[in-house]
Amino acid sequence: MPERFVAALSEYRAAGVFNPWGERDSQHDLDEQGAQIRRRQLLGYLQERIGHAQTLLLAEAIGYQGGHFSGIPMTSERLLLGGLRHKGLTAAMVFCGLQPQRTSDPRLRPQGFTEPTATIVWGFLAEQGIDPRSVVLWNAFPWHPYQPQKGLLSNRTPKDDELAAGHQVLHQLLALGRFRQVVAIGEKSAEQLRQLEIAATKVRHPANGGAGKFRAQMRELLIGG
Repeated sequence: MPERFVAALSEYRAAGVFNPWGERDSQHDLDEQGAQIRRRQLLGYLQERIGHAQTLLLAEAIGYQGGHFSGIPMTSERLLLGGLRHKGLTAAMVFCGLQPQRTSDPRLRPQGFTEPTATIVWGFLAEQGIDPRSVVLWNAFPWHPYQPQKGLLSNRTPKDDELAAGHQVLHQLLALGRFRQVVAIGEKSAEQLRQLEIAATKVRHPANGGAGKFRAQMRELLIGG
């Protein structure tokens, strides 16, 4: 059940890692309800997809501009708050069963944080008319690894022992979702899946000039050209 999955996900703790669903970002959260809101939003997201979604799209790790505040992998708070309507992206693509809420202090980003990769991924789904509930976005390391010397508004590559914890969660999600295909975004995600002997197709990461190739490869996979 998604409820148990989210509850277990919220229990992880490690140095240099922020758990959006189990911890409060005391420096940047709007109030003390941040983790609770993020759990509710992730649960709503999963409940509308588990049992329906056929594709799992896997990136490397949660980032501070995305799931750290939205609570949903590869999804920015700005998208949830309506700040990307001009790109055809709305919160209704993410979930319909609840009202989206911000968790970041608006003094940081009045419209909420936004993540380029998230905007490209959701934009692709919108542009191609793909049912957003047919795809689950996830991360090989499902929490936010940050650089302690730079603080919570930073990102870093997950360590091997951290990835091992993420692999346990990934196995649970695969069992829960029973997806027909798994797609790795970029080489780092693909390598994790190879280590786990999980059959997957790799697509180009959209960052650093890869957006065009990402879209072309995803179009081939999901709609055949």
